Amino acid sequence: MKKATNKKDALILLGCPELPVQTSIALYLANRLKNAGMDIFIAGTDAALELLKVSDPEGHYVDVEKMIKLDKCIEFLAEKRLDFDLCSVFVHNDAGIAYLATVHGISNARLFAIIFGSDADSFAEQIEFNCEKLVAKAVHNPLPLKGKIDATMKEVKRWAVSN
Repeated sequence: MKKATNKKDALILLGCPELPVQTSIALYLANRLKNAGMDIFIAGTDAALELLKVSDPEGHYVDVEKMIKLDKCIEFLAEKRLDFDLCSVFVHNDAGIAYLATVHGISNARLFAIIFGSDADSFAEQIEFNCEKLVAKAVHNPLPLKGKIDATMKEVKRWAVSN
């Protein structure tokens, strides 16, 4: 599952897809990171991964070979069998906060918290460690999160092509 190129690699970590914006923003982020020259890997619950497969049947944004079940990904990160240059964790509930904290503790990745949902501000305040937070009260409309991603991507693209 690990990369075979000199590109930096990015992990998009998805929890339960309860909120409609998660799948569209995950695909959008994968596209932006791919266009920035990164190899994209996705970890998620079974439902989150299946939604991505159905939404991108031709694999334009997400390579099915680079998808991994969420718990297996955490296991591999904890065992140091796997790590990434960048990790974006989607947070819209307590489980998302827990996964974000776990990744922070076991990975050397540059960490982004994609925080969304009606309680986005509250979840953002709960994060007490250093990571980049993209926060929007998005539930159905992906545009607020898209704007946050777009504002961040110029710097991420510069970083992705650097050593």
